Amino acid sequence: MLEQQNAQRMIYMADDDEDDRMLFLDAVHDLNLPASVTAVEDGMELLDKLSQAVKHLPEMIFLDINMPRKNGFDCLEEIRSTKGDLKKVKIIMLSTSSNPENIELSYALGADFYAVKPSTFEGLKNLLQKIFEIDWNSVKKSDKQFLLA
Repeated sequence: MLEQQNAQRMIYMADDDEDDRMLFLDAVHDLNLPASVTAVEDGMELLDKLSQAVKHLPEMIFLDINMPRKNGFDCLEEIRSTKGDLKKVKIIMLSTSSNPENIELSYALGADFYAVKPSTFEGLKNLLQKIFEIDWNSVKKSDKQFLLA
């Protein structure tokens, strides 16, 4: 488990690719985003972490789809089927897949946004900047705005 702290917003990131986890942490650091990031390797580790964080839930979860032990779809479904505050955590699916079926399933299971992993570090920084600028209180979930590019 990797952690990086810049204060304020608590963010979890689940991805089995160590390079992607490191790039995510580096991008948050480079942008000096007000976030404390906890990065985990798979869905099981994410759900374990969430079960221990009942009083201090993250504001956002970035969730890869293809992971060992428990994939992103299963995690998303499990999180959205819970009662209480965990159900309200913002979930951004972050995957290399641009397959419309994956995007539609993510929407149907309750993700807040779907983003295709950018192929460059600058692209990742731009995506994260865009996500951090979202006014979560005024955004309404819409299938037209669901895919972040």
